[in-house]
Amino acid sequence: MTGRSGANWIDITVPLRDGMIHWPSDPPVNINRVKNMEQGDTANLSVISMGAHSGTHVDAPLHFIQNSSGVDEVPLEHIVGRARVIEIIDANSIKPDELMRHRIRRGERILFKTRNSLHVWQTNQFIEDFVFISDDAARFLVDRRVRVVGVDYLSVGSYRHGGTDVHRILLSGGVWIIEGLDLSLVVPGRYYLVCLPLRLVQGDGAPARAILRLIPSSETQPGDTL
Repeated sequence: MTGRSGANWIDITVPLRDGMIHWPSDPPVNINRVKNMEQGDTANLSVISMGAHSGTHVDAPLHFIQNSSGVDEVPLEHIVGRARVIEIIDANSIKPDELMRHRIRRGERILFKTRNSLHVWQTNQFIEDFVFISDDAARFLVDRRVRVVGVDYLSVGSYRHGGTDVHRILLSGGVWIIEGLDLSLVVPGRYYLVCLPLRLVQGDGAPARAILRLIPSSETQPGDTL
C-alpha cells in the first residue's frame, strides 16, 4: 500500500478499506455495501463502522486528557502549512540525540519517516515492534513548541511498552498528533502540509485526509514554519 501523487501533491493518507489493519484493542474497520445497483437498487450505499483512530487520523487532547479540546477544535494553522519530513535512522525509537541534529525550531510541523514506512503498510498483520517516539523525545518536542507531529504507523507511543505517557506529554504540551501516515513515497525535506480530520464534535480523534506538496529549495529558508 503506497501513497499516490499527482499535480505535485503526494497523498500520504492510508486508504480506508474493509478489514484493514487497526490497533488491536480498537474496533475493526467494517465497510459494507448495503445498497447495490448491481442487485437492482437505485443507488450504491455503504455503511461504515470503525474506531475514530483508524487509518490516517488526528489525535485530539481529549483522547488522553479529560475535559480538554476535541478534534473539532484543532487550530487549522497547526495542521495546514509548511512542514518538514525528517528521516529517523534509529530502528527502535525516536530519541532526543537524533532530533538535536535536525535543529527543530519553535512552531514547526514535523513528520517522522522511519523504517516503518518500508513495510508496515505492506502487510495485513499488525506490527508490534514499530518505531515510536520515546518519552524523552516527546518532552524535547514540547520544549521546542512544535505545532504538530506525524508518524508513519498507528501510534506515537510504543505498543509493547505502553504509549500513554507519550500521548499525554505531547497533547498536554500543545502538540497535536497525526498518526497512520504513509510516507513511503516521500523523501525528507520541506513540504506544504494539508491534513484535515473529520469535524467530530468533542471527538477524541478523527480520520483525516493528508497531502503534501514539495516546496522548492529556492522558496525555503532555515526555520521557516509558516
